[in-house]
Amino acid sequence: MTKIILYVFVALALIAGFFSFTNYKQSTTTNDYKSIEYVIDGQHIKLVNGVSEIPAAPGSASKIVTRYFGNEVRHDLNGDGKEDIVFLVTQSTGGTGTFYYVVAALAMPNGGYVGSQALLLGDRIAPQTTGMSREVGKENIVVVNYADRKPGESFAERPSMGKSMWLKLDPETMQFGEVVQNFEGEADPSRMSLSMKTWVWVRAVYNDGKIVTPKKSQAFTITFDKDGRFSATTDCNGVGGNYTVKDNKVSFGDMMSTLMACEASEEAVFTKLISESQTYHFTSKGELILGLKFDSGSVIFR
Repeated sequence: MTKIILYVFVALALIAGFFSFTNYKQSTTTNDYKSIEYVIDGQHIKLVNGVSEIPAAPGSASKIVTRYFGNEVRHDLNGDGKEDIVFLVTQSTGGTGTFYYVVAALAMPNGGYVGSQALLLGDRIAPQTTGMSREVGKENIVVVNYADRKPGESFAERPSMGKSMWLKLDPETMQFGEVVQNFEGEADPSRMSLSMKTWVWVRAVYNDGKIVTPKKSQAFTITFDKDGRFSATTDCNGVGGNYTVKDNKVSFGDMMSTLMACEASEEAVFTKLISESQTYHFTSKGELILGLKFDSGSVIFR
């Protein structure tokens, strides 16, 4: 009788252990794309029910708050027959800015999702719609529509200028790349102009081998108006001024910026690169190349 009771006890313990292990697997393997990790500006951010709050710095009371925003589109991005999800998140870092990013949750073969690297749309923009391109041959391109401020406008103005960003996810690197619009295959430099789009800073390459890459990808942009004015965004302030061109020469002047102070900003590096640029040309990759004075290097925009 004692042995029977012992066997029953062991059996119950094994059953309980099985269900406990099963529940543990279910709790650690989630199909919730709002509760996985994404990479935002090089930092791994784990959402839990669509929200993440982490200290802005060790011991700091300020928080970096990342939130699920929405504007979802569902599509098989890598051709494996599974539906992936693209959506927007917002991030605030303790200042006045609210930064909007595009992320993707890629469906895994055995269930669950893996998060992509985020691509910055802008600060305090007005998101509109997210969808997939309907053009033949471009079905895997994500189209994000939003409103932004006009060049030179302050953040006090309501976003009123419509913009569209065409993006394609590289499933190998889990990074979005911006698709140059209005060009088929390779770009034709003879058809390109400074004012054709908003240019995003990719990197600066110096002749001594030094390479400078912005920590906040997509944060640094420059837009050229046809009337000789330019405006730029950075990881902190907005910048504006005049520019003149003659042949392949360019010069910048009367540069001014807003006066918000931001810790660890790369704004000074970026504005120095702009002010020291003297030439420009375009490439068949759809890039804008600014040449620095004394032929000391170049600044690449895409």
